[in-house]
Amino acid sequence: MKLSKIALAKEAFKHRGFLKKIPVLIRMVKSIMSKDGYKPQFKNVILPALVLVYLVSPLDVIPDWIPVIGVLDDLALLAFAMPMLIREAENFIAWEVSNKSGSRIAEAEIVR
Repeated sequence: MKLSKIALAKEAFKHRGFLKKIPVLIRMVKSIMSKDGYKPQFKNVILPALVLVYLVSPLDVIPDWIPVIGVLDDLALLAFAMPMLIREAENFIAWEVSNKSGSRIAEAEIVR
């Protein structure tokens, strides 16, 4: 069975609701870029990004032309990185909800 890296990545992203998390991930990246935005755990964002770069790049530790092992290294990296990114997306959703529900009133004066 010959699978390209891109087809393999697409199949992996379909699992565990990853496609539903893409808008959340986009909001998370925008929030990370803002001044008072979300501060993620470094490893939960950077490692999945590095895995994605590795999957897209033509260089491999184990070449894909080796029958089973060539594809398994890519699958192992995806299995490692996807839960980290999904967990960080869920943490971002919780952070987003807590920031919307809690008002940011520094000082208030009671007016009668």
